[in-house]
Amino acid sequence: MPGRDRRLRSGHPWAFSNEVRMDEATRRLAPGTVARLLGSEGQDLGAVLFHPNTLISARLLGVPGDSPIDRGWFSERLARAMAWRDRLYDRPFYRLIHAEADGLPGLVVDRFDRCVVVQANCAGMDRLLPELLSALEETCAPEIIIARNDSAVRGLEGLPERVEALKGVVGDSHPIVVEENGACFFADPLGGQKTGWFYDQRDNRAFIAGMCGGARVLDLYCYAGGFAVTCARKGAVSVLAVDRSAHALELTARAAAENGVADRCETRRAEAFAELERLASLGERFDVVIADPPAFVKSRKDVAVGSRAYRKLTRLAARVTAPGGFLLMASCSHHIEPAVFAEQTARGLVDAGRTGRILRFAGAAPDHPVHPLLPESAYLKAIVFHLD
Repeated sequence: MPGRDRRLRSGHPWAFSNEVRMDEATRRLAPGTVARLLGSEGQDLGAVLFHPNTLISARLLGVPGDSPIDRGWFSERLARAMAWRDRLYDRPFYRLIHAEADGLPGLVVDRFDRCVVVQANCAGMDRLLPELLSALEETCAPEIIIARNDSAVRGLEGLPERVEALKGVVGDSHPIVVEENGACFFADPLGGQKTGWFYDQRDNRAFIAGMCGGARVLDLYCYAGGFAVTCARKGAVSVLAVDRSAHALELTARAAAENGVADRCETRRAEAFAELERLASLGERFDVVIADPPAFVKSRKDVAVGSRAYRKLTRLAARVTAPGGFLLMASCSHHIEPAVFAEQTARGLVDAGRTGRILRFAGAAPDHPVHPLLPESAYLKAIVFHLD
């Protein structure tokens, strides 16, 4: 529409529904159609994944409108993404594709050496999965391919939930192994959270683990033991790993045994807020406390309530952090702005009657790049406090 293509001509990867002229023929296009997007003066803005019924109507693919979106195109994008990640990591365990930042909008691919887990979060990528899977075979030759297509955003695109092994066998006798920070873990891409592992916290795990020599550690929302086991391997004298999921605790215990730290890792099934209240009432104190909860804010309407939840969690976690101890607070809620998260955690410290300083304010590991014009996609926030 006239005057509404300025953002796209400047490199933004999305066109919203109020920026696209929706005539009858356009509205009849099937969700996920690969189409050409024309500017207000008829200029070719490139190929897009188009959806006539969503807020984000067009997702740019970064190629001229007449370029084929086929196996060769996917292979080139995959090879480019793999090349720079292989410079970062000496083993093939990383997020291989992180949506728009890797030129593949709505697509996530996590690599676990012989296994890849694919998540198509928009209708266009869902339609193109056959070409993507063929390109994955060509570039990484995986033995196992999992489609983990059960994200909430798929519902907004009119897509069904679908979790399935497309190739290979996964199970207790065929575990998916993860190597990270010198440790070995176990992912569950079929029944676990998201793609089965959270690579985004890799650097934050390494940082806080460096503070754990001789420490008593409390790891809340431990999931598969990423923080807990890394801290134990770095010299923690004891780690209490808390999660409400029995399956998550099984993965943690298995990782602790695999890494030879089972004698220093205790797992406990509990709800984090209630367990913190109980530990405080018993006078328990830990030298390092880690709180990495699932998203408290899943939509904009939840921001106020979710912000208060981060404040309360910080207050409770600070109460069980020993004087001179370290507290890591994290949020994966992309609707919570970094400044808001910083403010709410600071208020939580005040509520707990604690003072201290911020040692680190970080986001996701670099295998989760951010598109320069989509800063809101930098969802992860992790703050490390040193408390008096």
